[in-house]
Amino acid sequence: MEYRRLGRSGLKVSALSLGSWVTFGKQVDLNDAKTLLKTAYDSGVNFFDNAEGYEAGESEKIMGDAIDALGLPRDTFVVSSKVFWGGEKPTQLGLSAKHVRDACDAALRRLKVDYLDLFFCHRPDVDTPIEETVRAMHQLVMQGKIVYWGTSEWNAQQLTEAHAIARQEHLTPPTMEQPQYNMFNRDKVEGEYRPIYEQYGLGTTIWSPLASGILTGKYLDGIPDDSRMNLPGYEWLKDTLLSDEGKARLEKVRQLKPIADELGVSLTHLSLAWCLKNPNVSTVILGASRLSQLEDNLKAMDITDKLDDAVMERIDAVLDNKPAGPERFGQ
Repeated sequence: MEYRRLGRSGLKVSALSLGSWVTFGKQVDLNDAKTLLKTAYDSGVNFFDNAEGYEAGESEKIMGDAIDALGLPRDTFVVSSKVFWGGEKPTQLGLSAKHVRDACDAALRRLKVDYLDLFFCHRPDVDTPIEETVRAMHQLVMQGKIVYWGTSEWNAQQLTEAHAIARQEHLTPPTMEQPQYNMFNRDKVEGEYRPIYEQYGLGTTIWSPLASGILTGKYLDGIPDDSRMNLPGYEWLKDTLLSDEGKARLEKVRQLKPIADELGVSLTHLSLAWCLKNPNVSTVILGASRLSQLEDNLKAMDITDKLDDAVMERIDAVLDNKPAGPERFGQ
């Protein structure tokens, strides 16, 4: 396993990590969670990602019970939560100082830990001043309830404002951002965030590296019955796949397959390794509902060297979505 600094912080996270969105509490029970976590941990994974909004907290409960049952030493792993969708009441939503505090306390109880290593603002909140949220996060840091805080799917302007407020008011600034990043979603990570990396040393914990499974190639011949696109509550994923944009993406996957075949790798490994090639990616969050799936995804670490400049250029030619800039990753 490779370990990368989370932005300019001193924290080192595994290049591949394990997330719980869709899986824990939906497809994965406690016994399965213990197996997945132990396998990941034994393979060198040290970051486990979660959120209050994943299955209304059930995902955090299962992860917390699994970590507790496995007896993992607290100083050997990093665990996260996110705040935004905590319930239906007005005080259970968004990034108000009250909800930030309540969500943190609830996550600590569900995950059975004394502190969160990473705590994310799951989305920007237009109804709460950014200063209020920055101050609330700073207070949690001072109380020892969280170590680092960050954002998810914030734009560069919002991140810049948060840093400016933190600097002006002598508060703790955000350390990391959790954006979607894969071959089909590149603009934020490769383009918009470029000045943020350079000025603030932003770390990234990317989600959906396989574009909800589209980049694995498993949807080229239809939608398998056991896929997440057939899960209740995730009909929007199926609608996305069946749209004109989804069909265009499937055609790109068909064009990527010969590249993967020539390298002797799967489309899954090609797509994960492509994300890992970006030096601004701190960690790639994997999602797995089965042990075999996780074991296979972890093997992507072994093939990154096969993606040399020539291969990356061939991939770019197929994707035809390279963000404007002097270089691919804005270095």
